[in-house]
Amino acid sequence: MVSTAEAGPRSGIYYFSQGWKLVREPGIRRFVLLPLLINIFLMGGAFWWLFTRLDIWVPTMLSYVPDWLQWLSYLIWPLAVVSLLLVFGYFFSTIANWIAAPFNGLLAEQLEARLTGAIPPDTGVLGIMKDIPRIMKREWQKLAWYLPRALLLLVLYFIPGIGQTVAPVLWFLFSAWMLAIQYCDYPFDNHKVPFKEMRIALREKKVTNMQFGSLVSLFTLIPFLNLVIMPVAICGATAMWVDCYRPKHAMWK
Repeated sequence: MVSTAEAGPRSGIYYFSQGWKLVREPGIRRFVLLPLLINIFLMGGAFWWLFTRLDIWVPTMLSYVPDWLQWLSYLIWPLAVVSLLLVFGYFFSTIANWIAAPFNGLLAEQLEARLTGAIPPDTGVLGIMKDIPRIMKREWQKLAWYLPRALLLLVLYFIPGIGQTVAPVLWFLFSAWMLAIQYCDYPFDNHKVPFKEMRIALREKKVTNMQFGSLVSLFTLIPFLNLVIMPVAICGATAMWVDCYRPKHAMWK
């Protein structure tokens, strides 16, 4: 199977759907196993615990709603639940991605090789071990970029009115963009494209990446589907890399 960029512009919705298809490809499934198991263990446990705490946390969030907005409580309540799911989902998906980062990079590398016919350098266990310091440094870079922006958005949640109406929307959009960065970064990093250069490249196709990240963010909220979203998102992001970015940024061809 060889993917080509000549097919023309495609949406983030297309690449997300491709992720579900590519994750089942023969020869790729064995590279999916470890990221999948890590995500099932962390996300499954995290969301089970979250659902046992919702009846405490949601009323606490709603206590910040001013009296003049109480008539909107029927709308604010689901927004509060979605906000908790978004924050919680992104937090634990970040932890899962940290733990699985070397295997996620390997999955992206092997899928790219299958899509293009190119032979990646340093494959196998020794290649993974050698790349771990670089991969972990990259995860720190993503975290350093993410934290100040996330903390600013979290502060908005404690502003009466804004925290229960505007903040959830802003958080969803920010999560969508950050998840696009998170998953597109694996193929970019495999080619040692600097983090800043990767962000600039993604901004050039911001609508496509926001569509892709929004779907990943949405599926992160859905029980059971969120357990398999990590490898699906990696496969979709790798397909996007091959079509949209590889001709300009690839280190090995």
